Amino acid sequence: MDDSTTPTNFIRAIIDADRAAGKHQGRVATRFPPEPNGYLHIGHAKSICLNFGIAEDYAGTCNLRFDDTNPHKENQQYVEAIEEDVRWLGYDWDDRLFFASDYFHQLHGFAVELIESGKAYVCELTLEETRDYRGTLTEPGRDSPYRGRSVNENLDLFARMRAGEFPDGSKTLRAKIDMASPNINMRDPVIYRIKHGAIHHQTGEEWCIYPMYDFTHPISDALEGITHSLCTLEFEDHRPLYDWTLDNISTPCHPQQIEFSRLNLKYTVMSKRKLTQLVDEGHVDGWDDPRMPTIAGLRRRGYTPESIREFCRRIGITKADNTVEMGVLETCAREDLDRSAPRAMAVLRPLKVIIENYPANVTEELTAARHPKDPSMGSRTLILEREVLIDREDFREEAPRKFKRLVAGGNVRLRNAYVIRCERVIKDADGEVIELRCSYYPDTLEADPESAKVRGVIHWVPAGHAVAAELRLYDRLFREPYPDADKDFKGRLNPDSLRVLTGCYVEPSLAQAEPGSRYQFEREGYYCVDTVESQPDRLVFNRTVTLRDSRAKMQTRQPAQLDGSTAVG
Repeated sequence: MDDSTTPTNFIRAIIDADRAAGKHQGRVATRFPPEPNGYLHIGHAKSICLNFGIAEDYAGTCNLRFDDTNPHKENQQYVEAIEEDVRWLGYDWDDRLFFASDYFHQLHGFAVELIESGKAYVCELTLEETRDYRGTLTEPGRDSPYRGRSVNENLDLFARMRAGEFPDGSKTLRAKIDMASPNINMRDPVIYRIKHGAIHHQTGEEWCIYPMYDFTHPISDALEGITHSLCTLEFEDHRPLYDWTLDNISTPCHPQQIEFSRLNLKYTVMSKRKLTQLVDEGHVDGWDDPRMPTIAGLRRRGYTPESIREFCRRIGITKADNTVEMGVLETCAREDLDRSAPRAMAVLRPLKVIIENYPANVTEELTAARHPKDPSMGSRTLILEREVLIDREDFREEAPRKFKRLVAGGNVRLRNAYVIRCERVIKDADGEVIELRCSYYPDTLEADPESAKVRGVIHWVPAGHAVAAELRLYDRLFREPYPDADKDFKGRLNPDSLRVLTGCYVEPSLAQAEPGSRYQFEREGYYCVDTVESQPDRLVFNRTVTLRDSRAKMQTRQPAQLDGSTAVG
């Protein structure tokens, strides 16, 4: 481990102390244990980077283990999506792919062991009765009337549960701990329940009883030889049950559970239940909708794995709950894309320019760098012709001195090309500007002569060779920073979280742009070719993030000015 570049935190301090004391023979083994009941989100990325990162830094191992104990909500699609996300972030589990269902027979055996030692019993209270008997935070619980059953009776009933004799909800297996414990999790928690009618994606119809997470997780950790079981703070109150379970069965080792704060991000929600609602109710277009905080959504939007890993590094690992500004994630994306994304030109709101002194039916090939600071990216070819398209916002008939673009009677440079001068403005019957007649200075390709002083530089595309494209301008999914402050989180959805711009054009070099490829559209922002909607005959770009100073401008722009755009809520 390189201590000079690796950020320290309390978890690393614990591991360092354990290694110094010779605990686990100095070995470090972690795991990432998602439940395959949905797609991973940016909060999971924090856990992925932590668990796999610690394993890498300490020359240890990190397992990928699916907590698949609820067949009614889980399926193979989610398993495959999670595997893809972890690999995309740059991590690999080698041959250490596990499922909690791999241990169903062993888990069942440990449940029998608890029954035989008098530490578990079959209970027939209903769900409502169990809650009533549990007590409150200020009042102790009451013993179940079935708590005193004999070992033999419990063994018989549990075997019949396993054989499928009883309906769902009629019986549970509970650990016998302490109904007066100040920690409600220790008040005889359920460790097995009956679930008929589900085909498990790994075990099929072999089982009709399934272990609870709090029973499964510590045993899975122990069976895999995990040394440090890292989880978020909501499991802190579950740690006594984690330890009790391992202390009362014959497992090969006793991992240490360590909790850290979960990631909360403004302008989005991190509850998988709420994200599932957004998908199921059609508020978004699937789990990989680029507005979603899922890793799949961020990938489709154009975020890089490097930017997400850097984001996780910057926010750090602490015990204190906090909410991170969305701008931190966006900044990480901008910084990485600034280094890695080739440049290109796109015109979102086209305005035709005819260069009257440029020869008709003639094209000129110009060379431009693909990246201004990275010569290794090479160059691209631009095509200049008599008619070009510029962005409508880059022209004003009259403008203040601070307007550094094209004005009537003024000069401006076409990016990577010549200086042009606006000679005439053509309008339609309603007074709308529809065309500019300009001239160009043939000797300004390399430098500006004194006679052609320019106000600024604007981007453009050749009218006859430009490639039509659809641009999707994504904004934050919610209009308020804390959307799940109460139950009405869906009422805080941003109706302008997606605006679709048609009638846009990009430079010819992007005609064969591959799905997933990322670009900086000069002066517009960072964009990615959509991996779902884009086709050979339909080029669709998703805006990843705006340029550093463009968000305020975007917020003040009126929707009516977005020519050819459609707002999608």
